[in-house]
Amino acid sequence: MSLNTAHANGGVLIYFNERILLFCDGVEMGFEMPGKSMPHFKGQKKGRIYLTTHRVIFNNKDNKDILQSFSIPFYCMKEVELKQPVFGANYIAGIVNAESGGNWQGLGKWKLWFNSGGAIEFGQAMLQAGRLASNNMRDPPPPYTPPTAPFYQPPPPAYAPPQTAMYAFVPYQTFPSAPPADGVYMSQAPPPYPGIDPSLPAPPGASKAAEAASSAYYSNGNPHDLYIPSGVQFPPSYDEATKKTT
Repeated sequence: MSLNTAHANGGVLIYFNERILLFCDGVEMGFEMPGKSMPHFKGQKKGRIYLTTHRVIFNNKDNKDILQSFSIPFYCMKEVELKQPVFGANYIAGIVNAESGGNWQGLGKWKLWFNSGGAIEFGQAMLQAGRLASNNMRDPPPPYTPPTAPFYQPPPPAYAPPQTAMYAFVPYQTFPSAPPADGVYMSQAPPPYPGIDPSLPAPPGASKAAEAASSAYYSNGNPHDLYIPSGVQFPPSYDEATKKTT
């Protein structure tokens, strides 16, 4: 998971050929980060949530808050639960691991409330997307590097995925709204981990980054987790790998 790397110009920032599957405005997100002194995670945040082909992204509507965006790749999630309390709004809860280089470290809990409904449908789609993405994971992802400018506003396919069998699990009837066209920005960098659709091309020269993935796997016996074997060694960062030795 990375902090404050998925927003630009008041909108959401996605990777090259990453696609937004679902969009919902008017959600709240809260965090429990034991032992953390970072002020970013204090209090509940109101904003927008996006389910993409590669991750879940929360964007804060308060542009003065120190936390502006929160990105959770599917392989960083575990113990995801869909909650339906007798009183109060339905919500999704889970545990998240920090991405290497994602502006914070460790492990924490998160909750996502849908005050206008749709939590169960969003959560089920999110879990299915995670299962599909796990099928495309092969190698450990490289240390996360936040995308850098230039950004651009992509054409509608970025937030209108193909109506094919692969996307049949997406509940468009519950979330018919697309994000504002002037609030979606795309980087020229490819995703550092695979998504649900291996047919989406990466930019020229980015095959290694596009193929990078976790050695996670999905278990039918525990459908709320994606598992990463212990002892996985991550490759060095780009800067370290390209240092000249004397």
